[in-house]
Amino acid sequence: MEEITNPIKNTISGVLNVDKPIGMTSHQVVQVIRNGTHIKRAGHTGTLDPRASGVLVVLIGPAVRLSQYISAEDKRYQAIIKFGEKTDTYDAEGKITGTSKVDITHDQLEETLKQFVGEIKQVPPPYSAIKVKGKHAYDLARKGEEVILEPRLIKVHSLELLEWNSPEAVVDIHCSSGTYVRSLAYDLGEVLGCGAYLTGLRRTKNGRFSLRESITLRKLTEAFETNSWYQYLIPAAEALSNWPSITLSNKEVESVKHGLRIPREEGPEELVRAITEQGELVALMQFDPETKEFQPRKVFFT
Repeated sequence: MEEITNPIKNTISGVLNVDKPIGMTSHQVVQVIRNGTHIKRAGHTGTLDPRASGVLVVLIGPAVRLSQYISAEDKRYQAIIKFGEKTDTYDAEGKITGTSKVDITHDQLEETLKQFVGEIKQVPPPYSAIKVKGKHAYDLARKGEEVILEPRLIKVHSLELLEWNSPEAVVDIHCSSGTYVRSLAYDLGEVLGCGAYLTGLRRTKNGRFSLRESITLRKLTEAFETNSWYQYLIPAAEALSNWPSITLSNKEVESVKHGLRIPREEGPEELVRAITEQGELVALMQFDPETKEFQPRKVFFT
């Protein structure tokens, strides 16, 4: 298939909700999509480790500028946690650093999970991409250097024990962006006194994008071959469908494209989606109560 001409490229903007398979990095999935669509401007909104699977939101074209907003949305996971052992990476990739007898009841585990619901401070794993003095923490950890990371404030909305078959538990986790499920597994093991690490992870939701509506990478690759992948492209305006929106007339669309304000009698305090009468995303705007106008904050078409 020949490369799409530039004028058409610039008009393609949207989202692909991909079910990332185990064994691939998030970047590799994005590269498959770049090669398949012949559009270089593409990126994901939240890394999944190679051993993890599930929802990977990939933005294409001007929609990549929505990344910071979708990345900040809440996430949902199903995690498999093994108790009785702990590793240096907090997952199955690492070396076992301790073992202990597992003597935990279903009720005891459920009660312990409750301690981690709400706003909590969490220390990221030493084997993480966080930078320490300009270097990735995992690079320092691999060299045997001590890695000290500062705790971060996260929010865990809910933790539900789906299955307990000692020494493994399956837990449904609804949490804020920036939560490390590996750290959550490690901390659970520490509180229970037997150690624990993450053995499996599947992201079931990222913002409004759920696993139920995702497409497998294999099916998407087949669609690239038949040039029918457009059917899976979700309009950029739907990426933040839980946000309030205002509809612009054709004249107002042209004004916003040039960075001009749009008068309105009232509006919400938070950012809103400004869309055309046809439902296309034009900009993200914010209401100024003093001037009674919507100010463009991020324009997607110029």
